[in-house]
Amino acid sequence: MLSRISAITVLTASALLLSNCQQYSARVASTEPAVKEPKDRKHAPDFSLKDADGRTVKLSDYRGKVVLLDFWATWCGPCKIEIPWFIDLQRRNKDRGFEVLGVAMDDDGWESVKPFVSEHGVNYRIVLGNDQAVQNYGGVDALPTSFLIDRDGNIAAVHVGLAPKKDFIDGVEALLQSPPPDSSRNSAEPDPRRAN
Repeated sequence: MLSRISAITVLTASALLLSNCQQYSARVASTEPAVKEPKDRKHAPDFSLKDADGRTVKLSDYRGKVVLLDFWATWCGPCKIEIPWFIDLQRRNKDRGFEVLGVAMDDDGWESVKPFVSEHGVNYRIVLGNDQAVQNYGGVDALPTSFLIDRDGNIAAVHVGLAPKKDFIDGVEALLQSPPPDSSRNSAEPDPRRAN
């Protein structure tokens, strides 16, 4: 009897795994572009959050760079899968005008975050999130939620939940190949793309 139940359990688990793999493969094989067209991008809201050293970090400090903004937590299983990918992306692309910026959403703050960052060798900047930052980004209903932000400070892609590694690689590469913002434009002039 036990072996019959075990066999049914194994078959059920195999069917579920196959179904999940097929859904994942279909998602990876989709023809959706890695990033939105520039005309379809909205401005990424600025924020002021503190890093582990107590320094204020603003998203606007990263203007001119491609940014992967990741809302995550130490207790989040899918976050733990993505973080090594982000460590690798940071290592490979930091000299190309790319930065990962992690926004930790742990309730106990640095008490959990600092040991996690040290243990996992996180090589990018981490800040502590707050309710205002979450609301500015549409509520962030799930962790992880990641935003790929172009050099002009506009959101080029959003990934809610665990996304395929290839989506991040392709999106970052597409944004890094885009020309940097026109630094000759007077910063006092309004950006016509942001007109209401």
